[in-house]
Amino acid sequence: MVKSGLRLRFRLRENMQGYRFIMPWLVGFVLFTATPLIQTFQYSLSNVRVAITGVELTAIGWQNYTRALFTDPTFVQLLIEYIIETSISVPIILIFAMIIALFLNVPFWGRSLFRTIFFLPVVITSGPVIGELTAQGATAAPQIATSAVVTGFIAQLPPLLRDPVQYLLTSFILILWFSGVQILIYLAGLQKIDRFVYEAAAVDGASAWEMFWKITLPSLSTTTLINALYTVVTLSHFSENKVVKYIHSRIYDVEGGIGYASAMTFLHSLALIGLLIATFLVLRPRTRD
Repeated sequence: MVKSGLRLRFRLRENMQGYRFIMPWLVGFVLFTATPLIQTFQYSLSNVRVAITGVELTAIGWQNYTRALFTDPTFVQLLIEYIIETSISVPIILIFAMIIALFLNVPFWGRSLFRTIFFLPVVITSGPVIGELTAQGATAAPQIATSAVVTGFIAQLPPLLRDPVQYLLTSFILILWFSGVQILIYLAGLQKIDRFVYEAAAVDGASAWEMFWKITLPSLSTTTLINALYTVVTLSHFSENKVVKYIHSRIYDVEGGIGYASAMTFLHSLALIGLLIATFLVLRPRTRD
């Protein structure tokens, strides 16, 4: 009985130590995430007016949401394009990141330099930098996007896919620019794979292609899921996202306002959550019975 009580007190002491360690994060989450989130949801259900005396709220129910979904074709179109563009961009980023990670995982002279080069865009890219590069056309590949063959191919596509494919071609460099973190995560996953597995497969006569499909790729399934979820979130809130830019433009607009922008923000967040759930369901590691 005494031993059981001592063991319980020891566990409680350990738990308290853990709570102390995460307390700064909990305080930051409550102050800078949970509170603004609740306030934004309150704004989305109100007509917000900024007066001299402060912010005045008039409850209007779900009018901002119905307006965004049923009477604002621009927002709905941008939201659909965002979903399609993200669905196209994520596989491209993951494939490119995996190829570069496989290349950088092979020992060669100057490997550390190449790792730095591929990760450098993550360090230097911020909202203003990306905006300026996009404005100057540095993130586009005009030779590809304006060629006669590509233009003819795009013209044959359904209207719903035409704009996303055009976006893919004009923003190809920008999409690859987001691959730095994914490359590092893939590198970490590759270095965790036991070398003896490859040696045993080589002894059994497996080719490099077979080892990639039957050893490397299955071993990176969890890593691929993490990279995909990270990429979806990154593409959803970066400064050149069309939905984000449209929401920003409506905050202080006479026909929009903070309440309407808040409602669009929540709808955008719901679309993001839907993409994350779909990504998880598609890429989650399958356990064999």
